[in-house]
Amino acid sequence: MEVALDKLKKDFEKFLKSKGNKITKTRFNIIDMIASYRAHFEIEDLVKWISSQNKNIASRSTIYRTVKLLQDFGAIREVIKLNNRTIYEFVVGKQHHEHLICINCGKIIEFYKRAIEVLQDEVCEEHDFTPLNHRLEIFGICSECRGNAHENRMG
Repeated sequence: MEVALDKLKKDFEKFLKSKGNKITKTRFNIIDMIASYRAHFEIEDLVKWISSQNKNIASRSTIYRTVKLLQDFGAIREVIKLNNRTIYEFVVGKQHHEHLICINCGKIIEFYKRAIEVLQDEVCEEHDFTPLNHRLEIFGICSECRGNAHENRMG
């Protein structure tokens, strides 16, 4: 992960220069914080967590702007929109994957199935379509919530 993070920072610096954005130590400190968060996040939750780790790292608006830049750059990806919530993940050093989302507790389960990727490629080829990005979200009820509902009915 450390090698991927170093490469990310070098590439992000080039990206910032190409877009005419400032290159600041704060932005790179925020990258380190996001990389160490290791979970899906809403931006506001990330802001609170970063502030709890180090109050002086950056302002709320700087964190929001940096997340947006990292999203434009491709290091952060929006993965889920659910009930006025937008959930993101830091994708550097991670294999492509899809998500199962529990609509009851909000749990997110990551999974990868080669067969899904192959099928998507076949569909694109059949339609002479060049894919740039995709995501698969399956919404349902996780086993814990199903178990709790069953226990509540029995009790």
